[in-house]
Amino acid sequence: MSSERRWSEPGAEEVASGVFRVTTSMPDKGLVAVNSYAIVEPDGLVFIDGGWAQPESLHELCVAVESIGYKLSDIKRFLVTHIHRDHYSLPLMVRREVGASVSLGLGEVESIEALARGSRGLESDQLVRWGVDPAARPAASRADEPGHEDEPYESPDDWIEGPADIALESRTLRAIPTPGHTRGHLIFADFANNLLFSGDHVLPRITPSLGYEPLRGEYPLEDFLRSLALLQALPDMRLLPAHGFPGESVHERVSELMDHHARRLVLTRSTVDGGAATALEAARGLTWTRHDLQLDELDELNQMLAVGETSAHLDVLVRRGDLVVSHVAGVAEYAQALRVTTGTDPRA
Repeated sequence: MSSERRWSEPGAEEVASGVFRVTTSMPDKGLVAVNSYAIVEPDGLVFIDGGWAQPESLHELCVAVESIGYKLSDIKRFLVTHIHRDHYSLPLMVRREVGASVSLGLGEVESIEALARGSRGLESDQLVRWGVDPAARPAASRADEPGHEDEPYESPDDWIEGPADIALESRTLRAIPTPGHTRGHLIFADFANNLLFSGDHVLPRITPSLGYEPLRGEYPLEDFLRSLALLQALPDMRLLPAHGFPGESVHERVSELMDHHARRLVLTRSTVDGGAATALEAARGLTWTRHDLQLDELDELNQMLAVGETSAHLDVLVRRGDLVVSHVAGVAEYAQALRVTTGTDPRA
């Protein structure tokens, strides 16, 4: 059995004094599980993140909580890193079951409002901008977007306006905004115990998607890189991620992620040099995942994630002056920037 399979097995394990990693399953072919973290308090449990709202995950959560001596009604609060359904939707289900409160970052408020109005993930004009025909987009990819559940995507009980200290009885957590993966993503730092609950901002084996949300930020890659740099300025801590095994050094993984995106910027620019004009065309000129798959080899949802990430890299290249962009019928078309050089003509 591979280590990658073992991390995803449902259950609970103590990863630090008074902190348990609780893993529940996801109905996803690739990313099959998600970690949440139960913090033991004198009056019950406080969770960071929760999981995907499905009966199987709720059952796994109940079993995991019972294995450490508690029951579902002992969960008093969820501190949620961001709005994606594998983090936010199961807490809403538990709230309906036992009344646990749910807290979310203030940066997600506009996305929550959009979902309440009936938005389902990415809007059509965003897809058009990427060069994707919304009418031809497979329904299967829409089913995995934030807010696509049959049940309403409800608001939290309270909004966290970070950076802010959240005083629990056993410890104090620092809620720090880290936009990029979503506009309102939060991490929770336990400085006294050298722990960083990183959500999807820093993951040990994969790179998080960028700006896949109802109301995408204008420059999600810039936001993400700035958020990574913020972590480098903090003390190094143990990494407690939402997917994968805990790690020993946040700084080490942050450096790897920054190097990865530096390489992707070079590769993305090369697709435009080779004739790609839209985000969709550039994404087809790149390879994806550790297995170097072509875009069409990805499942439908991950194709959209890939095109969205490519768009984020293209827009940073425009901001840096390496590319220019024009808009034709709503489609963003990229081209090489003309460089003007000055100096003495050696033939003069």
